[in-house]
Amino acid sequence: MHLFLTVTILYITPALCGVYPVTCILQGDPHPPALFKDGDFIIGGVFSIHDYLKAEKHTYTRRPQPLECTGSVGFREMRFVRAFEFAIEEINNSSDLLPGITLGYHIYDSCASVPMAIKVAFQLTNGFDLVYNYTGSCAKSAAVTAVVAESGSTPSISISRLLSPFGIPQVSHYATCACLSDKRQYPTFFRTIPSDHHQAAALARMVKHFGWTWIGAVRSDSDYGNNGMASFLKAAEEEGICVEYSEAYYRTQPRTKLKRVADVIRRSTARVIVAFLASGDMRILLEELSQEPPPPLQWIGSEAWVTDPEMLRFNLCIGAVGFGIQRSVIPGFRNYLLHLSMEQVLKFPLLTELWENLFDCILKQQTGSSSGLPACDGTQDLRTIQNPYTDTSQLRITNMVYKATYAIAHAIHGIVCNDNKCDKYIKVEPLQVFEQLRRVNFTKNNYPVSFDINGDPVATYELVNWQRQKDGSIDFVTVGHYDAAQPKGQEFSLSRAIIWNDGSEKVPTSVCSESCPPGTRKAGQKGRPVCCYDCIPCADGEISNETNSVDCLPCSPEYWPNKEKDKCLPKPVEFLSWDEILGIILVIVSIAGSLVALSMALVFYRNRASPIVKANNSELSFLLLFSLTLCFLCSLTFIGRPTEWSCMLRHTAFGITFVLCISCVLGKTLVVLMAFKATLPGSNVMKWFGPPQQRLSVLGFTLVQVLICVLWLTISPPFPFNNMQHYKEKIILECNLGSAVGFWAVLGYIGLLALLCFILAFLARKLPDNFNEAKFITFSMLIFCAVWITFIPAYVSSPGKFTVAVEIFAILASSFGLIICIFAPKCFIIVFRPEQNTKKHLMAKVQ
Repeated sequence: MHLFLTVTILYITPALCGVYPVTCILQGDPHPPALFKDGDFIIGGVFSIHDYLKAEKHTYTRRPQPLECTGSVGFREMRFVRAFEFAIEEINNSSDLLPGITLGYHIYDSCASVPMAIKVAFQLTNGFDLVYNYTGSCAKSAAVTAVVAESGSTPSISISRLLSPFGIPQVSHYATCACLSDKRQYPTFFRTIPSDHHQAAALARMVKHFGWTWIGAVRSDSDYGNNGMASFLKAAEEEGICVEYSEAYYRTQPRTKLKRVADVIRRSTARVIVAFLASGDMRILLEELSQEPPPPLQWIGSEAWVTDPEMLRFNLCIGAVGFGIQRSVIPGFRNYLLHLSMEQVLKFPLLTELWENLFDCILKQQTGSSSGLPACDGTQDLRTIQNPYTDTSQLRITNMVYKATYAIAHAIHGIVCNDNKCDKYIKVEPLQVFEQLRRVNFTKNNYPVSFDINGDPVATYELVNWQRQKDGSIDFVTVGHYDAAQPKGQEFSLSRAIIWNDGSEKVPTSVCSESCPPGTRKAGQKGRPVCCYDCIPCADGEISNETNSVDCLPCSPEYWPNKEKDKCLPKPVEFLSWDEILGIILVIVSIAGSLVALSMALVFYRNRASPIVKANNSELSFLLLFSLTLCFLCSLTFIGRPTEWSCMLRHTAFGITFVLCISCVLGKTLVVLMAFKATLPGSNVMKWFGPPQQRLSVLGFTLVQVLICVLWLTISPPFPFNNMQHYKEKIILECNLGSAVGFWAVLGYIGLLALLCFILAFLARKLPDNFNEAKFITFSMLIFCAVWITFIPAYVSSPGKFTVAVEIFAILASSFGLIICIFAPKCFIIVFRPEQNTKKHLMAKVQ
């Protein structure tokens, strides 16, 4: 290797300086082309025909052995080689393209290795004599005008770095690394296959399309795999896709590295795995996984292996999906493949090896006898063989080789031909071919060929699905397309159903966390990727109406979430209505109370001449019964939907009627006290508190309350109010007090009168009449005060409509207390004890 690098300096340095030496000796044995043909202009070809380079441990004590490819011949890669030959033969027989000129070729095997690719690149730039010792004859080598190379990105990079200083254009059919689009580093590089930049974006968009957010990733530890996966991971991150693991390996690395990668795949929870692998790397990974199969995986593949027929033998990949190069047809190519003459086979060792591998036999001329394989007897027929070499049903990369060859031919045609007349003696410089390639634009077999400023074609892919056929075999089925030339968002399209790894059309799932349904939001799990999260129910008053919502949205104040918290519904309006049970009960009790009051008034009226009615101030009694009737009925104003008028009426009616009621009771209490004082010798007090004064006192006390109510209604009256603070999930329709001072003034005035009445009645409770009304008034005021004292905390703490119910209950309870304590005993005597309804009995002293 040291000697070989010396040649690099000796050869490149003068070339870069513009000085071409007369002679140049390539140190070490030359690496002959695997296939070659003389012509007016030579095109180079480099293919990864074998998978491995024979390893040698350098001791630096002896000359290194020549580089040598090992392993079996790749049938698919040989199809690429034959497509290159076929295209050149077509061109040589064409009357339109390079008429009268023959193209030759030198085809080399790089065995997918960088060292061999570098050695081949040196020989492609070499225009000096080399000996081809296949048959003992010699042929003169010529410097190539352009090169079709290579099947791998890493060898293509190495070749491009060596060809670029000489201006030799390189057209690759299979190197997809996005890095090769950098014209500063690879100025003479072209390719007929799209860049991985587009494939990575297409794969990420497809993964997002099927809802996979938790995936695994494996890649070849090479320029192809590393650059392709880097582009994919960047696109995946933009799409919100998380990667559980990203592993890399190369087929020449120690087996332990491969086992570790396989174990990571087996242990992972991601059920979808994106494989940016070269075909050879994918094959050894599947072989390793086959020994201890992991749980069913949905494979997403890059174009390098997802359309490789040799991969179809692995059942692990049934249902695999990936983007492949557009399938194409090359007329006459299958016939060319099948008509491989024995003369050709024997002429080149590569074709000899191909023949022996195809038929598992050994040609007699090459018999090594100890292999145990039978000799090839000459009856073998390629038409009986079914393998990737003879399979022309899926010509994808093969067409890229075909187009690359034609692109170079068109470039040479533009230099040496004019008006369909060509001059084969024109000296063609590689830089001229390079300039012509930049302007190439033609169509072959309905497939357009052109290059953009980066040397890349327009990116078009087929979405390929591995589907099991009726005969049990697995085949590639095109289920969709990707066209980068389409408007953003319309590049990806499906044309038929995909059959997944479980044999169904149902899309498999691969998520770290299940989707959060509407009504919840995503909350990330600490220390884990964003795709791993918990689903947290939305807080009260908030909703999420989309799957996997990051945040919950608050409802407007008039709305509240439904039970599922995925929709805002108008809040139910709550008030004490007429048709609910509580409202009906209160209405019945209220009307019953008013009827009781009216019944007692009727009893009093019919017995107005009786002593018990006369003795208790019948005028104030009737006025009190009337006010109690109003008290019972005013509770009805608290029931029903609050309106502006009902809010003003209910509190003022309640305040005025109760003051009227208490004023009457206070008047009756004063009458009792005055009547007792009037019986004392020399007292003339009754003339100062007769019926006119009693009426005026009732009127005066009531007018004060009326004045308070008028001021309240004038300054800040009650009004309907939607209370949304007490309950979050519903609206309490209530009457706002307006001025709280007005309300408590009304209530306080009632309490003041009630307290005064209670004190006076309490003082007069033991007066020596047999029927002293003061003690009944005392009890009634005691009940009245107890009710309204307990009302205050109950009113303040009661929620919603129960606040109104508490107020109605206080009105009814205090009204019933008054009517029962004051009038029930009198009515009982009138109706059931008429014998006690006499003046004598009433005037009697208490015993």
